[in-house]
Amino acid sequence: MRKTAEHQLPLTPTVQYHSHIAELEEISRILDENPTIAEAAHADLVRGVRTDTGAKAKLSADQVVRATILYQSNRWSFDELAFELSYNTAYRKFCRLGFDQHVSRSTLNRDIGRVGPKAWEAIHRTLIAHAKHIGVEDGKKVRADCTVMETTIHEPTDSSLLSDCVRVMTRQIWRASDVVNVSYSDHCKRAKRRAFAIQNAKSMKERVPLYLDLLKVARKTLGYAKRTVTALKLRKHPLAAAHRMGLQETVELSLRVIAQTERRIVHGESVPAGEKIVSIFEPHTDVIRKDRRETLYGHKLCLSAGASNLVTDCVILDGNPADVTLTLEMMKRHIELFDQVPEQVAFDGAFASIDNLAELKALGIEDVGFSKARWAKITDMVKDSWVYKKLRHFRAGVEGIISFLKRVFGLDRCRRKGLRSFKAYALSSVVSANLLTLARHALE
Repeated sequence: MRKTAEHQLPLTPTVQYHSHIAELEEISRILDENPTIAEAAHADLVRGVRTDTGAKAKLSADQVVRATILYQSNRWSFDELAFELSYNTAYRKFCRLGFDQHVSRSTLNRDIGRVGPKAWEAIHRTLIAHAKHIGVEDGKKVRADCTVMETTIHEPTDSSLLSDCVRVMTRQIWRASDVVNVSYSDHCKRAKRRAFAIQNAKSMKERVPLYLDLLKVARKTLGYAKRTVTALKLRKHPLAAAHRMGLQETVELSLRVIAQTERRIVHGESVPAGEKIVSIFEPHTDVIRKDRRETLYGHKLCLSAGASNLVTDCVILDGNPADVTLTLEMMKRHIELFDQVPEQVAFDGAFASIDNLAELKALGIEDVGFSKARWAKITDMVKDSWVYKKLRHFRAGVEGIISFLKRVFGLDRCRRKGLRSFKAYALSSVVSANLLTLARHALE
């Protein structure tokens, strides 16, 4: 007779309860309730991919969206994400990975990069519609502010940019030497020494001769690159076109770097921020001067948030437009998104102007709160001073939301390359934050 009953082990591993697991389960439920989210990502994943070869995709669109949420929420590298999806039971369950399904770093990098900004914008709008449907966000109260997300570049200087041009063009010429035979000299070490000497020079009088020699080296390398591009045009080789396009792009960027260095150093001109190139790796980067305190290199983002702490809108701007020019546009986008006019709006003082106040009132908004707007009476903006104080405190909350996005979801600095990836990264960060916010509302 058996003294103890035998206990059969489960076929699937059990996951212990934790608040983070509860949030993942709630996010998973939200994604399941909105199948259009996976459909938006699927359209980008299959674009340009042949379906008649018999090869099967390693990740579905739903799995790519879920993996992206983990990538943004934890600020992992793709190596770390691949490791967690291999051994972490909770994350494997969240991403719906099969028992024998494993993904590599390169697969995650490729598939997450395929989902573009338009898809993430559609996903974001789907989540806002879902929040409105379940009553979490009604859009009656909104606040807006701007921030900057930086690109992954080093601090730009004329000397470092010239050194980068010499180094990259030399590398591309060396790679193209397998296709065409072009004679060239490697001036990378000389350029690096000149750039280092410029950075350590004590005065402009010492820097100018060093700059002139560095410009001479850059022009020599540019000549080698141009001859290589010409030779690649005449060469019939499968790799010739790819080498030529990459080198031609670097040549054009190097010409801009040389021109702006000559204007600043040789001729003593002041180059406007809109005409500057601050990186040959991320040439789309804008120069953002923030409140005369610091200079940032990236793109300006304008965010709107509701009373639920959801980020209701995210606009990635070109250049550095003044906040005062964005007030009416952001409200028109909000009205289009929620199909109704908000009752109360709150802005920072940089968004304030007499014309903006009049136009917002003309839209039908009852209370408009501009912080530090000393030119207007409180009664012109809102009903009374009590409402103004409430709106001013409400607006301050958007600073915390922006801090939350930067600290937790990586909105402080883009980790991917290219303008398309920059926009997708910013929007996927906002989507991940909104999903966590919705999950926490449901778990309250």
